[in-house]
Amino acid sequence: MLEPLDRIDLKIMRLLQKNGRLSNAELAEQVSISAATCHRRTQRLFKDGYLSGVRAMVAPSKVERGALVMVGVVLDRSTPESFADFEAAAAKLSFVLDCHLVAGDFDYFLKIRVRDMADFNRIHGSQLIALPGVRQTRTFFVMKEVVDNRALEF
Repeated sequence: MLEPLDRIDLKIMRLLQKNGRLSNAELAEQVSISAATCHRRTQRLFKDGYLSGVRAMVAPSKVERGALVMVGVVLDRSTPESFADFEAAAAKLSFVLDCHLVAGDFDYFLKIRVRDMADFNRIHGSQLIALPGVRQTRTFFVMKEVVDNRALEF
């Protein structure tokens, strides 16, 4: 049984979400608890699944991945097996940042980072339409990223 979260746990999560580079000592000071208590609480938050990781945010344009593309995917069948096959194959593609099963006109939405339109055209023709069960794709090139990867409010 998971321990309920208190205001200190919530503050730890908010601070780490804003800055995952905080040291345990800095985090403990900002939360007004001892370093040992902070470490124990943070470890529990990871163990219980409230925190799933800490990573640096890389500027896509600095690593030649400045083009953001959203792709709507329609599968030819709506069966648990076809969904599982598609998901397993999509998860193996390193250029797919996010893959979401959705309700509506599409079965999935993929968030993809590429170098440019020519790069996307290459992977679309060689890898995306070859994914299991793909009947149709619809591509949306992002013109401007207004809000991306915002921290969760809680």
